[in-house]
Amino acid sequence: MISDARDRPLLKVGIYSVSHFVVDFACAFLMFRYIAGTPDAWLCVLLYNFFAFAVQMPMGLLADKINRNFLFAAIGLILVAAAYGFPNVAVLAAIALGLGNGMFHIGGGIDVLNISDKKSSYLGVFVSPGALGVYLGTILGNGDEPFGAVMVAALIAAAAVILVMQKAQGSFHSLNASLSLKGAGTGGILIAAACLFLVVCLRSYVGLSLAFPWKGAGAWGALLICAVVLGKTLGGFASDRFGAGKTAIFSLGIAALLFLFSGTPVFGVAAVLLFNMTMPITLRAMANIFHGAKGFSFGVLTFGLFLGFLPAFSGVSPPPETYWIFTAGAVLSLALLMAGLRRAGS
Repeated sequence: MISDARDRPLLKVGIYSVSHFVVDFACAFLMFRYIAGTPDAWLCVLLYNFFAFAVQMPMGLLADKINRNFLFAAIGLILVAAAYGFPNVAVLAAIALGLGNGMFHIGGGIDVLNISDKKSSYLGVFVSPGALGVYLGTILGNGDEPFGAVMVAALIAAAAVILVMQKAQGSFHSLNASLSLKGAGTGGILIAAACLFLVVCLRSYVGLSLAFPWKGAGAWGALLICAVVLGKTLGGFASDRFGAGKTAIFSLGIAALLFLFSGTPVFGVAAVLLFNMTMPITLRAMANIFHGAKGFSFGVLTFGLFLGFLPAFSGVSPPPETYWIFTAGAVLSLALLMAGLRRAGS
């Protein structure tokens, strides 16, 4: 089955997507099981997010140049597994988790971008399992179940499958274009990239600031996570079917309206689903801009995720039940995304 990976791109996307779930699950589990209660927990959270998201930008350039995406992904998985070897050294474990997470995302992300051509559906499938992994890893990390050995085994197995998959293709070279940032300094490109970057900053901040009174209430809390996962997946397929612009206008426009009524669970869940539909669209558009440096484009956007995390980490969040702020975020995101898509010619 793996020997057919070159001719069956969905197989490769599936392997990377399952691995994405595993790596995010493992990171969340270790953070909440062993690190969250330590005196340096705040520093560990900051370091983890810095190495997992901010460092992806230079790491992406390196991956573009080396042209061994599978190696970055596999090493990332092994680094996360290694962090389980020293859970009591919280700062080092957090750094290893962050670096491993970032390396996996860069390696897997570039490979999926390469086989996606100009489409967004594969991207939606790849990015969506991460949220589910974080959710389940957080829940089990706050419990007592001894999942550490299972996590290490799953991470090593995922790395082995990725290596075998690459070997079955008969080449250890990836399909990266020759590294080039040609034209990146032109006004139109910079404006487009800046707009897309700000969209991700906003999405990160809004996503981390959502504080619905029903958020942790049993089934509704689980449905909220499902909405994040499904939204990212649907966004990619909708973009390919109806176009990036129409999908963005529909999803963010209706999300903006529904956020006003998100004190009611069903409207809040629907708003979150629609709000997340533009995730693969933004990534596809940035990769189109920097088509000679897909890893760099991926890293630019994850740096936006890190910047969006900082206000929430610092305690700068909207007051409770001020849902109009989320509406404003959706409207501003739509304006920025449409400006970015127009400038990028997507």
